[in-house]
Amino acid sequence: MSNEDAAPVTPEKPDAPFHTTGTDHVTVWGSNEEDTIAFYRDLLGMPLVLRQPNLDDPSQTHLFFDTGDGRILTFFVSDDRPSARGQRAGTGAVHHLCFSVDPDEYEDIMRALEDAGKGYNVFDRGIFHSIYTQDNNGLVIELSSDKYEIPDDRKGEVFATAQRLREEDGADFAQDRHMEAALEELGLPVNKYDLPDADSGVGV
Repeated sequence: MSNEDAAPVTPEKPDAPFHTTGTDHVTVWGSNEEDTIAFYRDLLGMPLVLRQPNLDDPSQTHLFFDTGDGRILTFFVSDDRPSARGQRAGTGAVHHLCFSVDPDEYEDIMRALEDAGKGYNVFDRGIFHSIYTQDNNGLVIELSSDKYEIPDDRKGEVFATAQRLREEDGADFAQDRHMEAALEELGLPVNKYDLPDADSGVGV
């Protein structure tokens, strides 16, 4: 698809019959309750806020975790399912889940993953900074921090402006200079967090 035919990148709401108001929850087929709680509550620090039967299949338990801002992540679990080694890739499959973390806790997060025996990679993704690891079922988990201080209600606007500046610059992906220029253009302060140097490489 040529750039002329590509869908426009814009923070404006599209002409659609209705508009969503945010992410309420994401539900994952989990393994068992013990392993799921050990990773998401005890390592990632998400409170377990609700436990009840899966209303579509009461033989399974439905676990609800608060990801930190009131948005919910839920799992269907059953004690007869062991944790798995990895995920099957394919159309419609989930590639990874990403959760935001405090940039001031970055070093502590990496240390906690090491202490838990979890491998991880750290990448500078241009518009944000990310730690990648895997949960108890091999699902890729991204722990992401903004590189710059951006009000939540302006993030889409900043990203879309950085996208335009990136295209005008002929760059392959948005980089610090595009983010800083976008913030300046939108009249927002350019406050960069102190994050570790990292490659912009690919993979986990």
